[in-house]
Amino acid sequence: MILLVVFVLKKQSRQFKLTYKIKNYLNSLFSLQRRGIKLGLEHTKNLLKFFDNPHEKFLTIHVAGTNGKGSTCAYIERILRESGYKVGIYTSPHLFNFNERIRVDGLPISDQEIVSFLDNTFKEINKIGSTFFEVTTVMAFDYFSKKKVDIAVVETGLGGRLDATNVISPVISVITSISMDHTEILGDSIEQIAKEKSGIIKEKTPLFVYQQESNILDVFQKKAITHNAEIKISKIPKNISINSEGTQFTYKNQDYTIPLFGSHQARNAALAIDVVNQFDPKIKYDIIYKSLGRVFWPGRMQKIGQRIFYDVSHNEKGMEKTLQTLKELYPGKDIYGLLSLKKDKELTSLKTLIIQNFKTLFISEDQMGLLLKSSILKKELDGINIKCNQVSSIKNGSEILKNIVKNNSSIGLIFGSHYIAEEVFQAFEIPFDNYYI
Repeated sequence: MILLVVFVLKKQSRQFKLTYKIKNYLNSLFSLQRRGIKLGLEHTKNLLKFFDNPHEKFLTIHVAGTNGKGSTCAYIERILRESGYKVGIYTSPHLFNFNERIRVDGLPISDQEIVSFLDNTFKEINKIGSTFFEVTTVMAFDYFSKKKVDIAVVETGLGGRLDATNVISPVISVITSISMDHTEILGDSIEQIAKEKSGIIKEKTPLFVYQQESNILDVFQKKAITHNAEIKISKIPKNISINSEGTQFTYKNQDYTIPLFGSHQARNAALAIDVVNQFDPKIKYDIIYKSLGRVFWPGRMQKIGQRIFYDVSHNEKGMEKTLQTLKELYPGKDIYGLLSLKKDKELTSLKTLIIQNFKTLFISEDQMGLLLKSSILKKELDGINIKCNQVSSIKNGSEILKNIVKNNSSIGLIFGSHYIAEEVFQAFEIPFDNYYI
């Protein structure tokens, strides 16, 4: 009995030390965000060299785009995993925990693995001047190497050409839909943004792209030609229908069902189907069908309550697709919104959509103070032709939405940021454990 007590106490002590250490390490890691975004590959290459170039020890699929790249990664990862491959996936940002960004076979990197990576590494990080995203990218590649994954699905952070992830030599490159976003960094025209995204195209590496405007496709095709890369444009799925369970569609004469909502999600899934068929033509339809039905990608038009949804969209194209999907699901219903945003310039592009689609808009800031003050948002929205009210918190705004939707059969949409995910899930008492498995 005494030995058991001693064992339990030692275990609790080790856990306490790990919890304390990971908290300090993550605080130090997040502090690197103050170094901002440094476009270029030199820092990442130097840090990778310090870790013996782990990114060269496994296959990769590289995914860029403005909207849809995260969900496309999720579809690809799930299909490959269900097909028997050991699969890593690197995405950003996270919703709850940093660990979500780096996963192998659905399981996030452990606190112990993060500590192990960062032990004695900060000296090198500071010597190089690495940013948060550069360090996180190298951590992912080092983890995938140690776990001996067969393949890793890697999402770009920002852009493509100078993104930290662009050090890899993928077996397939993928570009999803392109729209205006991060114009201060990527350029103020759709063609400039497409050009930056096309920077992931590699020599003689197949490129799969989303069917979109001809001026965007022209940019991709010209870049592909210079790199002797075959470009394959995914077709638009047919028979797309949306109901309360998800989205159904037909692609290349095969029927599929996905739990995510929207015609844009059907197109992301079709793109993923083409990618995995290129990677392994032996993967059968029944595996793909089953895999797509099991995909979970939280915060993307996610149903969190009775006729209430949460979506992280913060640019015009993303919001257009979200609102279109809501109207298909609930034709003729009034939409009440709860909005939080990181930048006021995002609001400029969303104003017209807000005016045209919302009955009433509630405005909140987040508990962490990472987003715009609600007073600033309110001031920016004063004068538009809808009711606009400040609320004290996401929780308070969520309760208001619940009551409105319950009493008049309308629709509630919480939108604008990844940073409010934890508060949203808490307000709706939604667990988050093991969702990706």
